[in-house]
Amino acid sequence: MAGDQVTLLDFWSSPFGMRVRIALAEKGVKYEYSEQDLWNKGALYLQMNPVHKKIPVLVHDGKPICESLIIVQYIDEVWKDKAPLLPSDPYERAQSRFWADFVDKKVYELGKKICTTKGEDQEAAKKDFIDSLKLLEGELGDKPCFGGETLGYVDVALLPFYCWFYAYETIGNFNIEADCPKLIAYCKRCLEKESVSKSLKDPQKVYDFVVMMRKKLGLE
Repeated sequence: MAGDQVTLLDFWSSPFGMRVRIALAEKGVKYEYSEQDLWNKGALYLQMNPVHKKIPVLVHDGKPICESLIIVQYIDEVWKDKAPLLPSDPYERAQSRFWADFVDKKVYELGKKICTTKGEDQEAAKKDFIDSLKLLEGELGDKPCFGGETLGYVDVALLPFYCWFYAYETIGNFNIEADCPKLIAYCKRCLEKESVSKSLKDPQKVYDFVVMMRKKLGLE
């Protein structure tokens, strides 16, 4: 909508922030990007998300919206004239929300575990991670995207983690493509879209960031 003031409080490597960036790009919404210091949280950041104190936060005309999946739904509802992300059918909408929640509970949590554990715990996380990706692969089937022919809500939820896969693989010493070739082919296909390629970060830089975090945790 013309005249909207939109600001995204974010951190460069956050897959949750990348979700919002993709959604805004799909909708063609112009916004101001505000990089946040996660270790020294500024006044605006804390004022806009006093409950969870997490990024991303979308500030629309002075009003903050928090939590990435809620932000993506908000973007879809406010800028509804272009590139719908959630299906119009109530059942399909519910399914989309289920799989987006699955990404949070499985892909994110298990990826985090791979990066922050060693030994048996890491091995168990790797197995569960691949099993979860295989379930997503089954849900994708032969469709170009989870949203069908076009990018949808589940795609926006999942794709940011693609630039984290290299970190998971290198730290965990395994190969995702060997077990989930269709899912990786899907990610590469979606990366051809400008809204995705410009929103995702360099996997090597993400890996370097994860190594730095592991050193802070005494894992390196």
